[in-house]
Amino acid sequence: MGTSALTSAVSSSRDSSLVKTIRLRVVLVSGVLLSILIICLYAHTTWKLFEDWWTRDEASYGMLIPPIAAYIAYARRRSTFGIPATLDARGLLGIAAACLLFLVGKLGAEFFLSRLSLVVLLAGMAWTFWGLPRTRSLAFPLLLLATMVPLPVLIYNSLAFPLQLVASEASASIIRFFGESVYRDGNVLQLAHTTLGVAEACSGLHSLASLVVASLILSFVECTRTWTRFLVVALSIPMAIGMNVLRVAGTAFLADIDQRYAEGFYHSFSGWVIFVAGLGLLWVLAKALRIVAERIL
Repeated sequence: MGTSALTSAVSSSRDSSLVKTIRLRVVLVSGVLLSILIICLYAHTTWKLFEDWWTRDEASYGMLIPPIAAYIAYARRRSTFGIPATLDARGLLGIAAACLLFLVGKLGAEFFLSRLSLVVLLAGMAWTFWGLPRTRSLAFPLLLLATMVPLPVLIYNSLAFPLQLVASEASASIIRFFGESVYRDGNVLQLAHTTLGVAEACSGLHSLASLVVASLILSFVECTRTWTRFLVVALSIPMAIGMNVLRVAGTAFLADIDQRYAEGFYHSFSGWVIFVAGLGLLWVLAKALRIVAERIL
């Protein structure tokens, strides 16, 4: 009887090991096939997205987003995999929504929807195969990935023109405050010795988009409370607009002395200086809010 029971236990153990091996192989094969399908489906979309990152200045920050999001997900891997994985059929709704966005984007030639559908698809797949609790631990990397998709041209243009007027009007007020004469005609500033046009590139929308994304990362790294993170992101918008106004006003002052300061290297360099200064201010703000949240509240 003892030998028979031992033989039965060994046989049962072998059967269980075989079942686990078969399941593992099925999962691996399914994962490979699914990855190949997604790559084939999104190959053209991702290539066009990369072209936009490479050729459009306002979208160039997007190249940094995937590696940063991947690093954050990797750094938090212990807390993520510490949550038990469960299959959740509700995640199929997210996958269906991604497919719908992709289809509508392709039929309507709307790149924004088809590109955004890739992020929705990743979230839906994580929800389906890992469950909602584990997917929530990846919420920030997924949100960050969504910011890599440039805004539709229609929305971008509708935002750029009002920002041009704000930059030109505020800059004219600053110039007058310092006693210089200036006449503003729309987005054109006429000074004593030069005329400066606040073009679309000077609207501040480029730096605004970059600083908002940077504020997301800074708030996640430096702040521990939801309200402080939200405040850092919210304050990045007026900060970006204000920094751009200072840039336009400073360029106008220098261009009135020498037109070269409004062109070429000087113009590009001033944009980088303003962005770095805004990033530094955001970092100080995030640090200050963290200290306030920890010591006072």
